[in-house]
Amino acid sequence: MTGDALISARGLSKRYRMRSTGLGAPRRETVALDDVDVDVRSGSAFGIIGESGSGKSTLVRLLLGLDTPSSGTITIDGRPVDARASARSLHWLRRRTGIVFQDPYASLDPRMSVGRIVGEPLWALDIPGDRRARVREVLSDVGLDADAAERYPHEFSGGQRQRIALARAIAHRPAILVGDEPLSALDVTVRAQILDVLRRLRAEQGMTLLLVSHDIGVVQNLCDDVVVMTEGRIVEEGPTEKVLLQPQAAYTRRLLASVPVIDPHRAQD
Repeated sequence: MTGDALISARGLSKRYRMRSTGLGAPRRETVALDDVDVDVRSGSAFGIIGESGSGKSTLVRLLLGLDTPSSGTITIDGRPVDARASARSLHWLRRRTGIVFQDPYASLDPRMSVGRIVGEPLWALDIPGDRRARVREVLSDVGLDADAAERYPHEFSGGQRQRIALARAIAHRPAILVGDEPLSALDVTVRAQILDVLRRLRAEQGMTLLLVSHDIGVVQNLCDDVVVMTEGRIVEEGPTEKVLLQPQAAYTRRLLASVPVIDPHRAQD
């Protein structure tokens, strides 16, 4: 663990038992994560990239204490993370972290008003203070009017719903904001708007950002450091600019070569 690491993981592995293929046949295992080490500096923006099935989301779930590793250790701010502990014992971790998921349509309860959705972490984590005022404040932080609190998710566009999800994730003032493909369900214009919100929130509130994405451009624009994953392993890591401009691993070079590039001459035509 480096001296200024807020999140540190050592030897993380995750294996899943598969169903038996027949009577007497041995149960096989699939390896989702294999001996991974990670350090995330306090106040940094840290990207995790790789193709689908590379282990990105599994790694994040383990770091957040949402799943139990088969082996390895995790600490946040020097404190061990144990997903097997009781919900009450993990309150400290839930207070330290907020998460935005990929699909803004599926992540919001359509039966709840926006005010209840955004304020849910404040009540669940017993955050002191004027909670309704905090809901109005955080809606403003993500670019929504205060009267949005009285409305319901179906009354908003996809980009606005993702702003609501983001407001919920930061309502309790977490030290760590996690985005698990938070922009992939949005169109290009809305994606740029949400990127600006994330960048501003990080600058204003000093949060550590952990971003999972298959979008190389998003990571390049937002993250200080990056790890590249494939088949449950980290194959390259370092400062984002160095990894993306001077990749050393063959897999990283193939991944970057697969990113579509617009020919400026054809675009002009």
